[in-house]
Amino acid sequence: MNQTNPIILVLYYSRHGATRKLAEMIAQGIESVPGVDARLRTVPAVSSVAEATAPAIPAAGAPYVEAQDLAECAGLALGSPTRFGNMAASLKYFLDGTAAEWLAGTLSGKPAVVFTSTGSLHGGQESTLLSMMIPLLHHGMMIMGLPYSNPELMTTTSGGTPYGPTHWAGVDGDKPVSDDEKRLAVAMGRRLAETAARLHGARQGAN
Repeated sequence: MNQTNPIILVLYYSRHGATRKLAEMIAQGIESVPGVDARLRTVPAVSSVAEATAPAIPAAGAPYVEAQDLAECAGLALGSPTRFGNMAASLKYFLDGTAAEWLAGTLSGKPAVVFTSTGSLHGGQESTLLSMMIPLLHHGMMIMGLPYSNPELMTTTSGGTPYGPTHWAGVDGDKPVSDDEKRLAVAMGRRLAETAARLHGARQGAN
């Protein structure tokens, strides 16, 4: 990773791996843009046991996100599985703790996209995406969606919305990412990276 390149933070929570697969496709799209790097990060699960603490490093997958990741990113892709038409508590818990970044304007003016996965085909994908947009709007981020110039939005029989990439994981979470879902996720990552690169370049030129 070139530290002079703009970094796109792909931040997600995934319980069984379906949302992580989508995050990896988005990261693939980000890194298809020359001069832009993707940084995959996750959040720890929350526990109903007050004394429980998560290990500092996850057993597998991406490292846990830190405040520095938010400060260093030029854009953000935020993902969560659906929980009753809303984002998962673990991601909400993390976002609820970003008051210092909100006060400092750390994310203000940066582009952002959202993505999700569900066990059922009509399991609240769009409402979950919208729920994740709300805190990002409070942070002053610029929300991006998928335009219908992506033909897969009209042909998909699984996931994929104009609000952001989605994946229909199946009740057991074992459905592979479909071709349409993959193309939309890669396109979303590429679109985010291209936008972030242009904004980053404009800021660098103004300094």
